[in-house]
Amino acid sequence: MPDKYIIVPEREFAPHEECGIVGIISNTEKELARDIYYGLFALQHRGQESAGIAVQYNNDAIAYYKNMGLVSEVFGADELQLLPKTFAGIGHVRYSTTGSSNVINAQPVVFYGRHGRMAIAHNGNIANALVIKEKMIRAGHIFQSSVDSEVLASLINYYGAEDITTGIRKACEELVGAYALVLVAENKLFAARDPQGLKPLVLGIRGDDYVFASESCGLDAMDATMIRDVEPGEIIMIERGNKITSSHMSGIMRRSCIFEYVYLARSDSIIDGVGVYDARYECGKQLASLHKIDADIVAGVPDSALVSARGYSDISGIPYVDALGKNRYIGRTFIQPTQSMRESAVKIKLTAFKNNIAGKRLILIEDSIVRGTTCKKIIHLLRQSGAKEIHMLVASPVVKYPCYFGVDMDTREQLIGAFRTEEEICSEIGADSLHYIPLSNLTLACRGTGTTYCKGCFDGKYPLDVEQYYCRKEGLE
Repeated sequence: MPDKYIIVPEREFAPHEECGIVGIISNTEKELARDIYYGLFALQHRGQESAGIAVQYNNDAIAYYKNMGLVSEVFGADELQLLPKTFAGIGHVRYSTTGSSNVINAQPVVFYGRHGRMAIAHNGNIANALVIKEKMIRAGHIFQSSVDSEVLASLINYYGAEDITTGIRKACEELVGAYALVLVAENKLFAARDPQGLKPLVLGIRGDDYVFASESCGLDAMDATMIRDVEPGEIIMIERGNKITSSHMSGIMRRSCIFEYVYLARSDSIIDGVGVYDARYECGKQLASLHKIDADIVAGVPDSALVSARGYSDISGIPYVDALGKNRYIGRTFIQPTQSMRESAVKIKLTAFKNNIAGKRLILIEDSIVRGTTCKKIIHLLRQSGAKEIHMLVASPVVKYPCYFGVDMDTREQLIGAFRTEEEICSEIGADSLHYIPLSNLTLACRGTGTTYCKGCFDGKYPLDVEQYYCRKEGLE
């Protein structure tokens, strides 16, 4: 950040989230909680701190359960039996950042409003959430948590005197940030995506059921067939009887998050018509064309970089091997809520296949380098395990700038690439060489143009003016 700005600590703002959401509505009463469970399980990579399910039954009643932990830890047979058969329900897996990891912030948020009992689940980050919250408090509203979703629920209820869709539209028009949401009320299921499409959301069908999920892999887990992506700025209402109503907000300007393809999404998902696997494989191919390295083997860091490593191997002709094994019972280190937890998790997350790499010159493909601590530990592990040389290639550009839209990269000081050259980063992580894919090549791999995606974490150009909510000019109040 230029000298004229002073970074305000992230914890002073509403918590950022990178989460997964599911919503389902049926014409017949079913045990939808189990279906939502499977959908959340498929989206577990998007949030590993808490999970929750809310279902509407008896027209205006909502039963819900949420707790801290993985989906399989929160929901056993007993917990699922607490949730009755229903026509509609939603679910959420959550990843929080600093200072907000507690059960009161778990979702869905259930509340009583103008249209009876309602439940909402949300993925993203509302940059002006505190501004809105202060306005609502002055108007007499009260809040129990620090999540953006409760602010959003209050705003929807505030503007929803006429109907819920109007409430959603007016509320969303006031929001600055990234979001995808599902809401259940009045035996209807609502979904909305921000006008930039920064957060993914897809619509699918299964018999007489309609299903929303953050990624298409969530639909697959519920045996639903993908119909399409929810469009940027679109609000969809689905009533029993398969009546679907779609409307759009104003100010639509597609800028989907390119980091979904780099790291966040699962490789088997399709987002905005682009296969995540295809994008990552193409990145590997382009890295092979750009950087020809004399080495014995190619390997990827599990899981997001494995596809890129195969792409590199196929073009370069250098054999692909497994250099690292992953403990499947630990979450992703990047989305642990504190740095100390991230560093500790690396120690038990990965092991090296010593027989595959001993005495070998290794090309190691990584999806991204954010803070650098994980890469440094991985390279140290591989050297201890006998790797002769380690040449790191990264299937994304240098992460130089904060993300204000719900990815845990809140200040430049946290980013190893913010103020270092490529050579300095290479020295810091302990690699023999280091190369990144150019931003233009990543964009092409994702089948995009210069204005298709939000690439703010790479180039500092954000689709929304949000820095005012996180920084203040020096000397000004």
